[in-house]
Amino acid sequence: MVSQSLSNRYLADPDVQLMLKISADDQSAFEQLVLKYQDRLVGFFFHIVRDRSVSEDLAQEAFLRVYKARERYEPTARFSTWLFRIAHNLASNQIRGAVRRKEVSLQTRNSTDSNSSLDTFLAEQSALMPARTLDSREMQQLVRDAVAQLSERQRTAVILHRFEDMSYEEIGDVMGLGTVAVKSLLSRARIKLKESLERFL
Repeated sequence: MVSQSLSNRYLADPDVQLMLKISADDQSAFEQLVLKYQDRLVGFFFHIVRDRSVSEDLAQEAFLRVYKARERYEPTARFSTWLFRIAHNLASNQIRGAVRRKEVSLQTRNSTDSNSSLDTFLAEQSALMPARTLDSREMQQLVRDAVAQLSERQRTAVILHRFEDMSYEEIGDVMGLGTVAVKSLLSRARIKLKESLERFL
């Protein structure tokens, strides 16, 4: 059992209070948390897996896990930290599964398909050359593309820091890392993002 003092540390979090109500089978409290976090979770997953349908499925799975864990829930962190820890694990599993599926797919794909995919990729990239001033939507897409080029861990750290406004400590709790490791991830991510975007700025 978690210590009483540790539990009390997070009781001021209104989302923790909602989760405690869910533990007592309050369905309306669960609906409130879903409404509050659904779009944020889908956005988080989309930045990681780059597929809207998969992101929605993963968000649904995250809420399902939250609900299943209600009877043994203890407030050992802010609710958002606990929720995104679940989301991070789901995203990591999805990425690993996608890599395995891709390896199988590459083994069965012929060279013609590969060349065709390469041609399409090069054509798409050529359209990104800075021949003119970019509008805000194009810039947003470039940023999304630059974030997508980061490693999974760097991408996760950036999303949690910039979009979820999490501290280094909270990001570490989500990702199972120390504060120093989180700072290093974010520092390397910022360097990569600058290198990817500087020719467009």
